[in-house]
Amino acid sequence: MGRNLERHRTGKTGWLRAAVLGADDGVLSTASLLLGVAAANGNRNALLIAGVSGLVAGAMSMAAGEYVSVHSQADAEQADLKLERDELKNDDAGEHAELAAIYVGRGLTAALAKQVAEQLMAHDALDAHARDELGITETLRARPGQAAFASSASFALGAAAPLIVTLMVPAPYLIPTVSVSALLCLAGLGGLAAHQGGAHIAIGAARVGFWGALAMAVTTAIGALFGRLL
Repeated sequence: MGRNLERHRTGKTGWLRAAVLGADDGVLSTASLLLGVAAANGNRNALLIAGVSGLVAGAMSMAAGEYVSVHSQADAEQADLKLERDELKNDDAGEHAELAAIYVGRGLTAALAKQVAEQLMAHDALDAHARDELGITETLRARPGQAAFASSASFALGAAAPLIVTLMVPAPYLIPTVSVSALLCLAGLGGLAAHQGGAHIAIGAARVGFWGALAMAVTTAIGALFGRLL
């Protein structure tokens, strides 16, 4: 029989975090932008120009920001691995002792910890130290390209939702319809993120919905104020 591998949620954290963050930001920033322009008495053409511009700029910004951020993490990981390679080359005995001490700290006896360290280092010394000393594993390794693509694509998909509503809804109903539809999308994304992370769905939905409602309310109020002043 083959091995029955358990499915854990941590393997999804990299791309899931980037995707949910991107979609959430796409919905919220675009909906808020549209509501601000609408409250300032902007016509449908102005709304669409602002919305499409926000979609493109936001998607590119998310991709660039996520890539730079995650690449910095990847650079730090590579620097730590290079340092570890040098230490393994120059002080093999010290690295054995260091790894054994880690296992003693986790509850193994000194004799067993020494034996485990020797066997793991004989198999793959760098992997053993990367995992148990540095906390770097294949599952949680930084992947800049994956994170950038997930953020950019999900932002664009999220931003498209309020734009579609703007195209379909008559002007008098634009503000309430965009607000409600955006809140539903945000609550759904919050619930999805909570479900995938093993948390309570209702709490995740309420948390994202609250901050989304606050952001849209503030933006709408500012748009209405500037619409009267200008």
